[in-house]
Amino acid sequence: MKFKVDQSSQKLRGGYYTPQNLADYTAKWALKHNPKSILEPSCGDGVFIQSIINNQYDTTCNVSGFELFDTEARKSRALCKSIGLLNAEIIEGDFLDWANKQLIDKKEKFDAVLGNPPFIRYQFLEKEFQINTEQVFKTLGLKFTKHTNAWVPFILSSIALLKPGGRLGMVIPSEIIHVLHAQSLRTFLGLHCRKIVLIDPQELWFEGTLQGAVIIFAEKKAHFEDETEGVGIRHVKGFDFLNTDPNQIFDETKAINGETVVGKWTKALLEDSQLKLIERICSKKTVHYFSDIATVDVGMVTGANKFFLVNNETVEKHKLEDYVTPMFGRSEHCKGVIYDEKQHTTNQELGHPTNFVYLEDELDNYSIEIQKYILSGQEDELHTRYKCRIRKPWYKVPSVYATKIGMLKRSHDGPRLIFNELNALTTDTAYRITSSVVEAEKLVYCFINPLTAIFAELQGRYYGGGVLELVPSEIEKLIIPIPNNIDVDLNELDELIRTRPMEEVLLINGYKVLGAIGVSKEDTRSLLQIWLYLKNRRQRKDH
Repeated sequence: MKFKVDQSSQKLRGGYYTPQNLADYTAKWALKHNPKSILEPSCGDGVFIQSIINNQYDTTCNVSGFELFDTEARKSRALCKSIGLLNAEIIEGDFLDWANKQLIDKKEKFDAVLGNPPFIRYQFLEKEFQINTEQVFKTLGLKFTKHTNAWVPFILSSIALLKPGGRLGMVIPSEIIHVLHAQSLRTFLGLHCRKIVLIDPQELWFEGTLQGAVIIFAEKKAHFEDETEGVGIRHVKGFDFLNTDPNQIFDETKAINGETVVGKWTKALLEDSQLKLIERICSKKTVHYFSDIATVDVGMVTGANKFFLVNNETVEKHKLEDYVTPMFGRSEHCKGVIYDEKQHTTNQELGHPTNFVYLEDELDNYSIEIQKYILSGQEDELHTRYKCRIRKPWYKVPSVYATKIGMLKRSHDGPRLIFNELNALTTDTAYRITSSVVEAEKLVYCFINPLTAIFAELQGRYYGGGVLELVPSEIEKLIIPIPNNIDVDLNELDELIRTRPMEEVLLINGYKVLGAIGVSKEDTRSLLQIWLYLKNRRQRKDH
């Protein structure tokens, strides 16, 4: 968990200001229908307000701007005056507080919305703003989660306050496409908008941050009963797209409907032909959802990994030999698909924390050496940490068991299952997988193929640096081909993964796994190209 005290002032106020050229382009689209009333819910120093004039728009239009910080609000007021916006009002305060009152009255007030909402995690918001954030979800009848971010209720409120046929143009985090906490927003947009288009750049637009951003164009339905075209995503590289009229991009970008609108939007990254190929292969009887053939459970939650996960030197120093069990939990602990005695010994020699300390008796039942070790943890106040203080005794970790299959929570190029030959334990940096239909070795082997890798990209999420993360509910939605007849050679696959690029491994093993269910080599290569596109996009490589 990240704590508020550790965050920069920029992060705490969500202060990532939009470059003027992007603001002008976004405004050009939103102003196309000649709006008479414009909302800017987080105007900062006025970059989007400047865009109204830069687009040579009517200076008599009504502009309502909101800004939380007084210094920025003064800048926006001064800007409105200097550029001649005659009917502009800049309100200092929390936009969500004002918006909630309007939402309760069900007032649709604006023809257009412009802006760049604040990027602030819910946990970093002041209590009053947290209350206002939660109230937006409650008023709109949407599921709320404390994992949300300030930009989500800003967009929800803005869409709700748009008049029928109104347009919203904003620069927002690219994670809208895939993060779980934005699901209510994606569903809401799908219900209320005629069409949604995201301009998805290869580059990072904000300097000094790993925060990816997109431009969203959303046009509200004229009537709620109208059909929605869905969501479309336009990939761009560099700033050449600014030379194309944004209305042309909006009209020409093909949108897809159905499950994409109510779920994650990642499928909208793909072409129709690619989606049809994936659907055709998924229709085979030997292709399964992960949830139909295996179960997923998180690893152990210790509450104090440095105390419970130790290397051999620490074991010897504190005479813990009778209280430790082998464990792994990071990618460097297992670079292949087999965790065995050889890998464990290598980790020990490298000084990795390969031992889990399991203690469960009362303090007096242990030797002096073990008591000293436990007391050293109390001196570091480990017993006051939430996960520790709710246990009796505080050092007794629950749910201590191993499964034959493990899976790391995060990966760089792509996820893999690990055959846990040693029955080693794992922390919550990994998952414990139990196969319910096929042998553990077969599931681990068949997991490595382009089709499954594609679904990992479609179902997972990623943050700064492009690391892929999957939670249990996302793993359960992965698609796994399980041939009836296939020769499983885990040792060969293990060597491949340790020595060859993931692209080659997926193709080589994909020929075997997918070929065994009747997929041609040509289609397997096509699937690999789809995976490469999604993976390179995540890592912001040329795609």
